[in-house]
Amino acid sequence: MSPSFRPLVLRCLTAAALLSLCACGDRESVGPEPGQPSFYRSLAAPGARVDAQAARDMISLYRSNNGLSALDVDATLQQAAQAQADAMAAANSLAHDVRGTLDERLTARGMRSARAAENVSAGYHTLAEAFSGWRQSPPHNRNLLMKGATRMGIGAAFAPGTKYKVYWALILAD
Repeated sequence: MSPSFRPLVLRCLTAAALLSLCACGDRESVGPEPGQPSFYRSLAAPGARVDAQAARDMISLYRSNNGLSALDVDATLQQAAQAQADAMAAANSLAHDVRGTLDERLTARGMRSARAAENVSAGYHTLAEAFSGWRQSPPHNRNLLMKGATRMGIGAAFAPGTKYKVYWALILAD
């Protein structure tokens, strides 16, 4: 290598090393890799919202693999699920009844449903983690595989000063 190119090569290598150090920071604050599915995006960040369409696709595929119908995202269920996740985060509490029972909360939104089920959880930072946790829990899995379900809503809320940081609510209904 020519002596005149050595300083240039050294500067390029130094710049590359510095850039790689910057890229190795806290992954939660960086966001997903370009082209990475949204269900791997950390929701442990202010203003982060779950991708309801990705959730619907993931849950519908799981249901389809188990001989059940796909789901549609329902705007009212979406609002109810987000309100539940927000309420749990505000109360620093993982509970179905933070703001009343599921039936009371749906009735207050003008919804009548023969069957509705709710999964709540906390501590999972990504949709993929929350879905996996629900699948591995027999009562939550029964809700994912509820026969006759055609609609869903999902919400997640970030509360940095709380025990779990991210709170989840999924509502399925016929």
